[in-house]
Amino acid sequence: MPEQVTPDEFKAALGRFASGVTVVTVQTAEGEVHGMTASAFCSVSLAPPLVLVCVDHLAETYLHLRERGEFGVSILKEEQAALSEFFADPERNPDAAYRLGIEYRQMHRGTYVLKDALANLDCATVKAYEGGDHTIFVGEVREVALGEGEPLLYFRGRYRTFAFPQAK
Repeated sequence: MPEQVTPDEFKAALGRFASGVTVVTVQTAEGEVHGMTASAFCSVSLAPPLVLVCVDHLAETYLHLRERGEFGVSILKEEQAALSEFFADPERNPDAAYRLGIEYRQMHRGTYVLKDALANLDCATVKAYEGGDHTIFVGEVREVALGEGEPLLYFRGRYRTFAFPQAK
């Protein structure tokens, strides 16, 4: 019988799955915008339009999502790796947001998302499922805004870009 999979083995295996990079944003009870980088994001359904995001119970975003019941998703462009790094740092320096020029915009229902992302989604939480040390938040997409550019990818612990073949 095989031994239990170690966290390092599991992480190494999942690192071989290329994913897009998103920032999930939520407005706090105090009216501030809080965000976190999330690569554990995907579509669930077309009708109704549903997505899911997995959030660690230790992340500050987890508490705000549970309380607020709605969130924004910003799909990052290849030149936005610095934004991903900023939102991935749980002890981020607020001054860094100013230096990076982080700007938000409001969707029609008031949900804040990152300005100039590849795409933005306004979501209302419809279900939340406990899954180990994370909660899987399923959100119904209420609004979509599309931008231009190429996607930021994450593979084997590094940011990557998508190389399109040159036109002949």
